Amino acid sequence: MTFWNEASPAARRALIAASLGWLLDAFDVMLYALVLTAVVKDLGLSLATGGQLASLTLAASALGGLVFGVVADKLGRTRALSLSILLYSVFTFACGLAQNVWQLAIFRFFLGLGMGGEWASGATLVSETWPEKHRGKALGLMQSCWAIGYGAAALVVALVLPTYGWRAVFFVGIIPAIFTLWIRKNLEEPEMWTRSRDVSIGKGTSGVASAFRRSSAVPMKTVVTLTLMNAATMFAWWGLNLWVPSYLSLPTAQGGIGLSTTTMSMFIVAMQVGMWFGYVTFGFISDTFGRKPTYVTYLVLAAALVWAYGSTREPMLLLVLGPFVAFFGTGYFSGFGAVASEMFPTAIRATALGVTYNSGRLLSAAAPFVIGSLAQSQGFGLAFTITAFAFLIAAMLWIGIPETRGRQMV
Repeated sequence: MTFWNEASPAARRALIAASLGWLLDAFDVMLYALVLTAVVKDLGLSLATGGQLASLTLAASALGGLVFGVVADKLGRTRALSLSILLYSVFTFACGLAQNVWQLAIFRFFLGLGMGGEWASGATLVSETWPEKHRGKALGLMQSCWAIGYGAAALVVALVLPTYGWRAVFFVGIIPAIFTLWIRKNLEEPEMWTRSRDVSIGKGTSGVASAFRRSSAVPMKTVVTLTLMNAATMFAWWGLNLWVPSYLSLPTAQGGIGLSTTTMSMFIVAMQVGMWFGYVTFGFISDTFGRKPTYVTYLVLAAALVWAYGSTREPMLLLVLGPFVAFFGTGYFSGFGAVASEMFPTAIRATALGVTYNSGRLLSAAAPFVIGSLAQSQGFGLAFTITAFAFLIAAMLWIGIPETRGRQMV
């Protein structure tokens, strides 16, 4: 990979750290979606309550992204990254100890804080260490690790759940905590952040406050539109992906397809293969043709494919459609880190990414509950159609977002 060789050793280590952090984030977070049917049954919950718990996690992740964005701007990208990973690992383990819905809600809340913090820290770290012409590719590779983490979670569930139960699945989630030791030992802060911090200290002002004044060139309308676009994509993504495992595994009498746990997990792994290619492909295409046209193309195709997926009851057709749904219905996330990073200055970059990405996540937090409630009362076909409309809304919002490819970060 030529672009890999053109980056500095520090940039490559930063990408590895952020990628593994995001992979392990996906692994821990998606365990819940994969064992949701078992949790609902064991704790006596409804599908709507199961969705509410997922919505709580998303709301907490929005708060975590805001908090850790400030931490990353003030104390450093690597410190924020390691702290967020430690937080979501410990509380994933704790989910396995929950005896009732209230305990599980508390543990899912703190897990969400760490989940939200990891993305803002990791995406900022990669953006500030990689050259502009390869930034999209690097962020695409980082984002693609979500698919690997999701796939790894599906494999763990297939191996652990049938024999040891859902609690043991969550206990496996402590593993990412070990990775924080490598981060602290091998990763230095980006030179761009260090230089910006020194300038802010030399002026005797808050780096965040002064940078916000300097960033007035970014119209508030653009910031709001970017946040709403991200909210629409996240509503669609979480509304679909949290409930796909249940759609595949619930009995046909309850609106599902009736697959076994092992077969469902293999369907999910197949989707993650498509998801991985979607992430990586987006990075290369957007570096060549621009963030905006690539984003819109992915979103429109995602809407069509999600509608088709929700209208299908034939397992083999779902197996074929799944990777394409995941390719277009997820790959666009590779572009958000690049777009937001290219808009905002270094002193507030992590905070700005935390605000735009996680405010969108907060606005989308109702998705698991809404889609779960619709699936329970009206069926998965209508529920997934709503996510398809959300993809179309996101595509239309791109009218108000400028192209950022080629901008030099300051």
